[in-house]
Amino acid sequence: MENKKELRTWLDDLKLDHPLVIAGPCSAETEEQVLKIANELKDTDVSYFRAGIWKPRTRPGMFEGVGALGLKWLQRVKAETGMKIATEVANAAHVKLALEHDVDLLWIGARSTVSPFIVQEIADALEGTDKIVLIKNPVNPDLALWLGAVERLATANIKNLGVIHRGFSTYEKTKYRNNPEWQLAIELQSKFPDLPIINDPSHITGKRDMIFDVCQTALDLNFDGLMIETHYDPDNAWSDAAQQVTPSVLVQIMKDLKIRKETDSEADYLTALSNLRAKIDIIDNQVIDLLGKRMVVADGIGTLKRQKNVSVLQSKRWNEILGAMVLEGQEHGLSEEFILKMFKAIHQESINHQEKIINK
Repeated sequence: MENKKELRTWLDDLKLDHPLVIAGPCSAETEEQVLKIANELKDTDVSYFRAGIWKPRTRPGMFEGVGALGLKWLQRVKAETGMKIATEVANAAHVKLALEHDVDLLWIGARSTVSPFIVQEIADALEGTDKIVLIKNPVNPDLALWLGAVERLATANIKNLGVIHRGFSTYEKTKYRNNPEWQLAIELQSKFPDLPIINDPSHITGKRDMIFDVCQTALDLNFDGLMIETHYDPDNAWSDAAQQVTPSVLVQIMKDLKIRKETDSEADYLTALSNLRAKIDIIDNQVIDLLGKRMVVADGIGTLKRQKNVSVLQSKRWNEILGAMVLEGQEHGLSEEFILKMFKAIHQESINHQEKIINK
């Protein structure tokens, strides 16, 4: 698969003066609930009304969606509000039903993207369709798996494609429900700059009060749109209650995030500079996070040395690290002087941590 300007055609044809917004409840619960939310969104920047019809849950016994009945509710949304409709499909049977009910946009969820077998089944069922098909990143941070899913759909002669960045599962505890791992999305953009990319802050954060900041970061990184979950009574939603916002909050978010396009060269420069600085901010935060994790490991080494009455400084080991890092740095275009200064500072901080533990 090669990057082509035509990848953006379906998005450009919408002729939006703002980022694409796909919004609606995590799950379609009742016909009344779906229509109430849709009518609150119909005169806003929302282009596609989304609702989960089939919900892949982690454990049995949880609400797994209303099933095909909900597709008729989506059809009513389209007829009454004029918004296009969207839902997730996880197998060929879902695809067949969604197409029969004229769903405009279908997306493949993170749990499905992780399996090439499932993706291929969906690609075969959708072959040649003119519907828009978006692919969420797999649950694990694997760019090749994500792009592989896109390629399978492209091979099935599906031209209206895009991706959804919804973050990645991690065993470690973080402030996010799913770690954004922004660098993976940035790398995907670098490989396919014309492939539309949508951010899903609801699943990244898992918390409604963090959604605005993640939306802003995504737009700073030149994402094309947002998929946000909204419910008129979020606390009592049947699924993912904590990450849904009310329609009025969603409208305010969209107002605050609106980007007005400028054509003059100075505005282009400032936009490009803002995008690059946003990328640096993300990477800098990741550097600090990694250094913090490194010091946690250094603390463990200090505890072990204290137990065995071993000295803090191990000169041979330190020299080996320094030599290896200088060579590694050269491969990444980093000067020897910089690597020596940086790792000497890191090493000194590690010694400080270990000494505090040994001298307790």
